[in-house]
Amino acid sequence: MPETTTYVYDAEGAILGRLASAVADLLQKAARDGREDKVVIVNAEKAVVTGSPTSIMATYHAKYKLNHARKGPYYPRMPDMILKRTVRGMLPYQKKSSGRRALRNLRVEIGCPSHLDGDLPDGHSAGDRSAFERPLPDRFMSLGDISAGLGAPAHRWGGEQ
Repeated sequence: MPETTTYVYDAEGAILGRLASAVADLLQKAARDGREDKVVIVNAEKAVVTGSPTSIMATYHAKYKLNHARKGPYYPRMPDMILKRTVRGMLPYQKKSSGRRALRNLRVEIGCPSHLDGDLPDGHSAGDRSAFERPLPDRFMSLGDISAGLGAPAHRWGGEQ
């Protein structure tokens, strides 16, 4: 069995869609090749969504209002789950088992866990940011601000309540 690698991406200042696209592509290629490569995204609350804050919040409020207690579709409020749901939307999650298997190899963290601070442990490597590294536009919102606007408990990532 081939060796597995864990890629660690820091979402701080990364544009949400570009980061999710790069991660989904990496997970799909690994699943297609039969590897069990894992991806860890840290600082999910610091990823950004571009656009005017009013239109961003209107979009996320409209999605969140679709939530039904029993039937779904379920849209998350927490920044780590919003990012994971975004990656899920870029995988063939409902059509193929490879998409579901690829999503199992993704872990999204709020903040940075202590074991990933500083030097990375053995078997971990920093993800390639060149695929999604762009300068920030004039208007954007962080996932933490979006989550706080949706009513998520912002004290969990150090945001304002």
